[in-house]
Order: sequence, then structure tokens, then C-alpha cells
Amino acid sequence: MAFDLVSIAKRLYKTLADLRTGVILLILVISTAAVGTFVLQRPVTHPDKMQSAYSPQTLYWLDRLTLTDVFHSWWFLTLLVLVSLSIIFVSIERFPNARRFYARPYRKTDAHFRAVNPYKTEIPVRSSDIGLNAAERAMRKFGWPERITDGGETSLYAEKHRFSVMAMYVIHASLLLIFLGGIIDGLFGFSGFMSIPQGQQRNVIELKNGKTKQLPFFVRCVNAGRENYADGTPKKWWSDLAVVSDGKEVSKKQIVVNDPLIYHGLRFFQASFWIDGKKVNALRITYEGADNKLLPLELKPDSSVQLDANTTVTLAEFLPDAFVRDGQVFKRSASLENLAFGLDVANRTDNSSTRVWLFPAERNILGGEALKYRFQNPTSAKDIDFLPVTGLEVAFEPGQWFVWTGCVLMGIGLCMAFYLVHMRVWAVVIKNLDGKLVLWVGGAANKNKDRFEQKFNELLEEIQTEVRKTTPVTRVSAPEQPESQLKLVGAS
Repeated sequence: MAFDLVSIAKRLYKTLADLRTGVILLILVISTAAVGTFVLQRPVTHPDKMQSAYSPQTLYWLDRLTLTDVFHSWWFLTLLVLVSLSIIFVSIERFPNARRFYARPYRKTDAHFRAVNPYKTEIPVRSSDIGLNAAERAMRKFGWPERITDGGETSLYAEKHRFSVMAMYVIHASLLLIFLGGIIDGLFGFSGFMSIPQGQQRNVIELKNGKTKQLPFFVRCVNAGRENYADGTPKKWWSDLAVVSDGKEVSKKQIVVNDPLIYHGLRFFQASFWIDGKKVNALRITYEGADNKLLPLELKPDSSVQLDANTTVTLAEFLPDAFVRDGQVFKRSASLENLAFGLDVANRTDNSSTRVWLFPAERNILGGEALKYRFQNPTSAKDIDFLPVTGLEVAFEPGQWFVWTGCVLMGIGLCMAFYLVHMRVWAVVIKNLDGKLVLWVGGAANKNKDRFEQKFNELLEEIQTEVRKTTPVTRVSAPEQPESQLKLVGAS
């Protein structure tokens, strides 16, 4: 049994260590993430929007397959774990060669190496010291050269950007950090929706499938509003939020879209804004005072306003659609059809209270005939402020620091991979096939061959200039071969 388990483990390791497996798993992760982008996700999307976007049958199967919550589904987290293991195993399999190449770069210039190197040329010199010294001065602009002595032969070696050979492992590490953050968020994170009417506070988040999560503190909506463009389309939503813990206000901020309130790792994003037509936030009317002058009056629910020393008025009730029967006012429906506002006028002298009903649509007033004050109906829709409600998307993502660190590391790795080229140059004084003393110069690059060829030609010109400064030089090459062709003898 133990042998079988070891055999299975080895097969699994070999499968995941195969680069083709890693590519397939990575494609699957990207594809499923794309599904999570195009399919509306719970609980970020309001249930009403979900129901209007998909038919009941489609929505049933999307929920059943957890496609409406892709990034927290068990199969997506399993894919992240598998692709992470594949990246680790692939890196383990290939890292020893890369480490040897990085720690012990090839510095020698034996005859076989000189023969097969694609970038090379030969420059005639008078002596070994003249050639090496000239090459050393020129190569300092390319990279600090090293003198290598082997078997009585001295050569020069210089390189640039050796660390770029590790770019792939930097990218692998960045992917692992990003996937680790996704796994942590999927296991321990959550997101939900919270709606708070202006002036109220709540601490319950609505999660998917009707579940809720209670916070150890309250979030209060102090104020909320919307700014519009000239054509009436929304420009931005904003909310003044306050965090209340143990009865004390511990944090506050005005949030807009993409600028959340952050408290104890939770992010409160501005997701929506609407007006609750069933609740009135303020009513502005006029009334006749004792001297028969019209005076302005602003009323708020359950808040009394002093009319004189003994009389107060309160906005006690609001009915969105009302009708009158036998002198009594009743609610017909929840739609905004025939608005009715009930005002309670209290008199401290005789402890009496009188209900006055205002009907703006009908321009009618019911009750209060015996009162000394006469109330007027609101004259326009601007006189009625319905209760604003802010919609907040709440997210707890403990793995985000890993994700952002991985993104930064990914940028560094991609810059190393695309913009940094590991360039190497060798120089050694040898005798060519004609027995003449020449400075052999060769080079190599791991990518971007065109760019390296340009740099290599510039180096050759610099070496030739340094050689000429020391002593007149006669080229060893055949007379019919132009000097420009000597720069890359045998280059492919």
C-alpha cells in the first residue's frame, strides 16, 4: 500500500512538473476567471438586477454550478491550488540548471567554444599585452571585465544583466503570490451588500443565498446624495459614513465610487444610491401665523417644531397613496399616487392634539378647522424630500496584500524578461590559421539578438579604436573582404 502511494505521488509530481500541464491549468484559471467577469456575481449584483438579466431557469443553473460566485467556489480554489503546485514543481525541476548558469557562467574561451560561437571577429594586434589591454579598456564601457587565466592562456570576460536569467522565477513567484491571495480570499474573505437610509445605522451584511453576516460595529449614513450632469444623468454618488463602536464614533469619511471607507480590513464601497419613496425625510410648507402672515415651515419625521410657546407641530405620518372614507384617511397602495401627510398639532394648555391631513395632489386639507393656525399644501415636488438610501458593497479580502505584492513583482519580472538582456563578451589573443597574432572577440545574448548585435558592433569599433591608439594596425583579413564584414565573422 505504501509503495502504491509513493508511486501515485511520483506520477502526480511528474504530471504537475510537466510544463504542458502548467500551461493547461493556467489557461483553465484564466478562462474561469473570465467567466466570473462576464457572468453577474453575487452578492455584488443586486438580486433584482440578477432576476432581470437572466431567466429563472438560467439563474437556477448558474447558481447550481456556482457560476454566480466563481471566485469563492470550491472548484476555482482547487484550480488555483493545482496551478500553484504546478508552478512550484516546474520551478524545482528547472531551477538547478538556471542556478548553475547564474552562479558559474562560462568564462573560458577554448578552441571549440571559439569555433561554434555565432558572434565573433578577429582583430590583428602586435602583441598579446597590446590586444588585451586595448580590449579591457573598451570592455569597461560594456561591463567590468575579468581576466581569466587557464592553461597559460589569459582571456577577458565581461557581462551585463546576469540576473535577468532569473526573470522567469520572479514571474513564477509573483503568480504564486497572486494565487495565494486568491486562495486566502476564497477561504476566509467575503463580500456582501449593505443598504443604509440616511440618518440610520446598520451592522448586517447581506451575503449570497440569503445569508447574512453581523459586524462587531455599526456603520451610520450621516448624509448621502447624488450629483447630476446638465442632462440629468448621474455624475457621482457620495455618502458621509461614520463607524460607531461601543456607542462611540471611531472613524468617518465621505466615500465616492472607487474611494472606499476602510476599517479593520473591511472596505465599504459606494455601489448605488436611490430614493426611498415610502419615507419622507423632510417636508417644506407654509402656514398662517397669528398675524395672518405666511411663514415657512420645515418638518421632519417625529421631530417637533415650536409654533408658539404652547403649540408644536410634528410630521407624524406619511401615506404614499391615500383615500378618505367617513372622515378617516386610509392607505390604498404603496405606489406614489395620492400623497398624504399627517401633521399632529399639540397644545400644552389643554393637552390636546389635532391631526391635520395635507393632500398635495388634490389641494385639499382635512381637519384642523378649529385651530388658530392654517397649514398650506406643498406647492412643488422640491418641497418634499424623500429618504435617501446609500448602497454599499462590503468586501473583506485578507489576501489582497499578497495579490498586490504579486502584481508589483510581476511588473518587475516582466521588465526583466522583456527589457533586460543577459549579454556576454569574451576576448583572447590567439594565432589564426595563417599563424598571425589576432585578438579574438566573441559575444552571446540570451534574447533580443538584433539589439545585442548592434551593441556588439559598437564594442568592436571601440576595441579597434583602442588598438589603433596604441600602435598602427594592419588587418590580417584577406584584402578583398571589407572591414565592416570583419565585425561578425560567422554570425548567424
